[in-house]
Amino acid sequence: MIRFECDYGEGAHPRILELLQETNYEQTPGYGEDRWCRLAADRIREACGAPEADVHFVVGGTQANLMVVASLLRPYEGVISATTGHIEVHETGAVEATGHKILTVPETEGKISAAQVEAVLAEYADSPVPDHVVKPGMVYISHPTEYGTLYSRDELKALSDVCHRYGIPLFLDGARLAFALGAEENDVSLQDLAELCDVFYIGGTKCGALFGEAVVITTPACKKGFRMMMKQRGGMLAKGRLLGVQFFALFEGGLYEEVGRKADGQALRIKKALKEKGVPLYYESTTNQQFFVLTEDQYAVLKDRYSFSDNGPVSGGRLVRACTSWATRDEDVDTLVADINQL
Repeated sequence: MIRFECDYGEGAHPRILELLQETNYEQTPGYGEDRWCRLAADRIREACGAPEADVHFVVGGTQANLMVVASLLRPYEGVISATTGHIEVHETGAVEATGHKILTVPETEGKISAAQVEAVLAEYADSPVPDHVVKPGMVYISHPTEYGTLYSRDELKALSDVCHRYGIPLFLDGARLAFALGAEENDVSLQDLAELCDVFYIGGTKCGALFGEAVVITTPACKKGFRMMMKQRGGMLAKGRLLGVQFFALFEGGLYEEVGRKADGQALRIKKALKEKGVPLYYESTTNQQFFVLTEDQYAVLKDRYSFSDNGPVSGGRLVRACTSWATRDEDVDTLVADINQL
């Protein structure tokens, strides 16, 4: 079985494993107060052009999302998200378990617009009973989106402008950020994220690390008490140095962007074969996630040899996602392309 169902099916990039092995017998303080976490945070601040940013390392994306939301919102506030946002559809109510409602708006290819956000905020501002409804207190987006699509810098700036005009933070989920940074059409840099978002995180789990995400907080008002929230929510790793070592390696010599470019390139090879065969693409993605519609007969041919993410029946057949990673091998893509050509 050749697996294309996710981007975290392998272990970790060899350069990370080498550094973990080299540092294995070092004795360090715990809970992220070690030199490796400090060094990794410094590299991230430098890459983001944000010397005053706070950088916190946590184990996983769901942890990062629920801790950021819980930290930024008052008890009576909710978070605006696309109907397909990861916090809405893939986290088993983790955000709601913090006591905060997700205020969903319709998406277009996984994205929400500044106009939609402003409409939600204006509706609340005009409410005749504002004390009786959930107040929108922040905006959540992801880059890439759940569909592998990207926000442009202009779209991100428009969202940022609306949020800041209404005095609420913009939070960007970067679980797959390496694949956005590595995409040819992407025009959003780490520096842009640091400028336009109040909080964002840099994904490691899906981007070549064994595990881990780096939460970057640039707005001073959002920094207060975050480490206490990490501890309370079970997100403070005792052996925090394991996170610092990994992100130190990822931000050495451009490895993070290299990981993204590698996965994107493999996905685009699959996309090209699908288009040449006339298999309909469900979304136009230039990142490592490719969504396409196979007939039931085509799916039956491929499913015994390949593991895809099966998104169920849609008009014309079955919606399938192929996902590549830093470790996707040329020969596995060659085999899939050959089989696509034979459909």
